Amino acid sequence: MLSSPPRPAAGAHRRRQPPAPSASAYLATTLTFLVLAALAYSRAAFPRFPHPPATRLCRPDAEGSWSAGVFLGDSPFSLKPIEHWGISSGGGAAWPVANPVLTCADVAGAGFPSSFVANPFLFIQGDAIYMFFETKDPVTSQGDIAAAISKDAGATWQQLGVVLDEKWHLSYPYVFSYENKTYMMPESSKKGNLRLYYAVDFPLKWKSEKVLMERPLVDSVIINFQGSYWLLGSDISSYGPKQRGELCIWYSSSPLGPWNPHKQSPVHNNKDNRLSARNGGRPFIYNGSLYRIGKDRGAGSGYNIQVFRVEVLTANQYKEVVVPFVLEKPLKGRNAWNGARSHHLDIQQHPLGQLWIGVMDGDRVPLGDSVHRLTVGYMFYGVASISVLLLGALIGAIMCILPLRWYLPHTEKRSDTLKTEKQVFLCHKFSSLICNVNKLGSLIGGRINYRARKGRVYIAVILLILVVLTCFGTHYIFGGNGAEEPYPVKGRYSQFTLLTMTYDARLWNLKMFVEHYSKCASVREIVVVWNKGRPPSLGELKSMVPVRIRIENKNTLNNRFNIDKEIKTKGVMELDDDIMMTCDDLERGFKVWREHPDRIVGYYPRLAEGRLLEYCNERYARQQGGYNIILTGAAFMDHELAFKRYWSEEAELGRQVVDSFFNCEDVLLNFLFANESSTSTVEYVKPTWAIDMSKFSGVAISRNTQAHYHIRSKCLAIFSGIYGNLTSKRFFNSRGDGWDV
Repeated sequence: MLSSPPRPAAGAHRRRQPPAPSASAYLATTLTFLVLAALAYSRAAFPRFPHPPATRLCRPDAEGSWSAGVFLGDSPFSLKPIEHWGISSGGGAAWPVANPVLTCADVAGAGFPSSFVANPFLFIQGDAIYMFFETKDPVTSQGDIAAAISKDAGATWQQLGVVLDEKWHLSYPYVFSYENKTYMMPESSKKGNLRLYYAVDFPLKWKSEKVLMERPLVDSVIINFQGSYWLLGSDISSYGPKQRGELCIWYSSSPLGPWNPHKQSPVHNNKDNRLSARNGGRPFIYNGSLYRIGKDRGAGSGYNIQVFRVEVLTANQYKEVVVPFVLEKPLKGRNAWNGARSHHLDIQQHPLGQLWIGVMDGDRVPLGDSVHRLTVGYMFYGVASISVLLLGALIGAIMCILPLRWYLPHTEKRSDTLKTEKQVFLCHKFSSLICNVNKLGSLIGGRINYRARKGRVYIAVILLILVVLTCFGTHYIFGGNGAEEPYPVKGRYSQFTLLTMTYDARLWNLKMFVEHYSKCASVREIVVVWNKGRPPSLGELKSMVPVRIRIENKNTLNNRFNIDKEIKTKGVMELDDDIMMTCDDLERGFKVWREHPDRIVGYYPRLAEGRLLEYCNERYARQQGGYNIILTGAAFMDHELAFKRYWSEEAELGRQVVDSFFNCEDVLLNFLFANESSTSTVEYVKPTWAIDMSKFSGVAISRNTQAHYHIRSKCLAIFSGIYGNLTSKRFFNSRGDGWDV
């Protein structure tokens, strides 16, 4: 009798679960995937073109990226940034000179490593203005005192280097003269006292004169007022709010001492709940009244300054009141050199005239910004790491089972069994926690079948979350402080005017255009050339800089280059209102133009070549290796030079051609520049990215590309017959900065 075959075990007919990948293979694959995602994000989101070496010399740290700017005015209460005064520096390619006038890159470029410059004080001798300031050495992490000199009302500064370096931290270099000697009283609270130095070889060499006070005073100044010398400072020997919230006063018949304490000292303390007790610069006298500058925060580095008028100052009494004091408030956020905070202002009257000059420090980021970015970034990385482990457990690649020996009692001596009730309780709780973790690991282990369609959907969602977390972490850790900073030329900054031409059907483009580009650091003003329809009110445009709408009587493309005497800068960027690019792209183009101010510098190269000139696009130009036309729909130029040429008598026939075709105004300007020079008159700057917003609005001027190019080829034939040929081909990647590839 044949025996029946054995019955299969229960569940054997079901499909077997696929084996899970090994933990090492899973972790290696996931890590590689996330690293590639981070690299892809970095390439897409971070600036493709790094700042030039001169700006990379400056290494801001957790304390910030402080720099210094100059302000001028007819009185200390009417100070304006130096760029508002239209002071130019041809040698510095700055038309006009703009703040900041001093950065840590300037100090580092002179051979002295620096993380920031702050607490600037002025000292005037004849037509020379000296600036003494704190510079932080990134090697020793302590402050030293450096100096610079200006002979053009603070527009340009020559670095003199570090002039005072001690074994302890120095800052707040208050400089004054007394009996034909020049003294410096820097903060040396780390040494526990207040020291006075005199100039052995002004301004480069200083020697300690004496210890004025055996107190750790900060932000100390000496002022000669009503026949006595007054020393004002903050004693930080206390703790808590009192440490940062006191203002102490002493008086003497000489700045060398001895010093007698004021009867009410400290005249401000923590009970006042005052935020401006600490000095924020040199007191000044105006119209017979004494004014004190205070920081608006008693703790840490302040965000602004406040001015007080001293109404009573005697050996027994002190009284001050807040007075209105308004400096132009930066609206560009981190793109402005002082967009986040400032905590020091020194004001003096120039002895050779009625002009008042002030120097203020500022920072584009708040206190602790770098620490905050690192903390948030590593938090995202931490959450991503936990999510990787969780996903590994869900697909069965990682076993979340903790060893039993981690929570089993371990005894080596009989006395070890004699535990207190608290120890037994804690041991029991810890054992319960480990058991719950193991139960959770058993519960979620292998819950997702990575070979099933539903399981793959779950995995895809989790991987997407991992990519997002990784990108956020990468952004905060490696993405910098978020500022699109300007590029200096010969250590100088400047500004330009942004000019765009539009009409009523493109108003939505204009609103987005103004809001975006007004945040760029070097944009001084936006001029809107209004060609047709009802112009918008200024209230409809959200802007961080002044906007001027210039209404034209005739709808013609020639209006783009109308002579405009109200433009306050030498450099003008002509930019179509439907082109969107980064502020960093604008700043790079502005830098190249400042290096070549006699040329048209732009972002859209074209090539015209052949016996009968034919207008060719950028792709063809790259195939041929060069270009000889820059479209003025996105280009920098000297507006006085360019607009004068465009409206000259020799350009009359060309302007008529532009009106007849309603096209080719930029081609005409390229011919006019080429007609004035035998060398190259165009420079190309490659944008990181550029978006033509007219593609989304349906109001593009040139919709038919082939017809547009045909008209431009006609213009080339006409213009070459009138003005001769264009300049020879300008080759790509010929400038050396890597921006014209």
